[in-house]
Amino acid sequence: MSLLKEPDLGTPARPGPATVSIEVDGMPVTVPEGTSVMRAAALTGVDIPKLCATDTLEAFGSCRLCLVEIDGRRGTPASCTTPVAEGMRVRTQTPKLEKLRQGVMELYISDHPLDCLTCSANGDCELQDMSGAVGLRQVRYGYSGENHLDAPTDSSNPYFDFEASKCIACSRCVRACGEIQGTFALTIEGRGFGSKVSAGGTSFMASECVSCGACVQACPTATLQEKSVVQLGMPSRTVLTTCAYCGVGCSFKAELRGDELVRMVPYKDGGANEGHSCVKGRFAFGYATHPDRQLSPMIRERVTDEW
Repeated sequence: MSLLKEPDLGTPARPGPATVSIEVDGMPVTVPEGTSVMRAAALTGVDIPKLCATDTLEAFGSCRLCLVEIDGRRGTPASCTTPVAEGMRVRTQTPKLEKLRQGVMELYISDHPLDCLTCSANGDCELQDMSGAVGLRQVRYGYSGENHLDAPTDSSNPYFDFEASKCIACSRCVRACGEIQGTFALTIEGRGFGSKVSAGGTSFMASECVSCGACVQACPTATLQEKSVVQLGMPSRTVLTTCAYCGVGCSFKAELRGDELVRMVPYKDGGANEGHSCVKGRFAFGYATHPDRQLSPMIRERVTDEW
């Protein structure tokens, strides 16, 4: 199969029956109470642009790309942090919203390396996708002002790199480390323009990081990227499989280029792991191509034979 892209509805589902009815761009939808406007829109087939939002993490509301207009309400609230209300009428595509989103995206791109064609995440980058989604065609700001383009790369972790110059400070990695893994190894250090992701003021390898890969999976750019992807290139096809280590039965997407395994990504719909994994399942897949790997059944003719 081709590379499997799992749908991302922006914010987590809320429990309970669908009792709240709203209208998104003229299309009706009924969802459980507490559901975000973003998720309700996604359920109608309307994908609102987003960068800091993902349905594996609670809404954060920092990127300001998912702005919408709601009849009877002032301003342009963020759809990820706005819960639905009965009778709500939402508009996701207006000239005002288009201008606001393009302005926000211009600011992101003005402080981001323009190396898309040679970037390890080319074709699998949400910043790249959202630039197209909002219709960005030009950036009015140059690189003469202050920027983060010379921020260093932390390659201390044996499994992934942290390329700080490409970080958009969306906090998805920080939130994944806390909400999903519960390690709390990452934080946002500094204030304002100086805000940056930090592994506790030290390198990733020297920090409390347990290399589960939740931060890598949450990152919308190439800031956090598997070393295998940097070395081998983006995978082109996916095979769903089960982790070969312990008996929990975690589901994974084995992503390959041809027959070469590039990375193992936890499958979001996996019943046992629900899109998460430990360091072994995520990164210790060298056994797949190890010369000592046994590829056929080892059958003993008699019980006294060696294993």
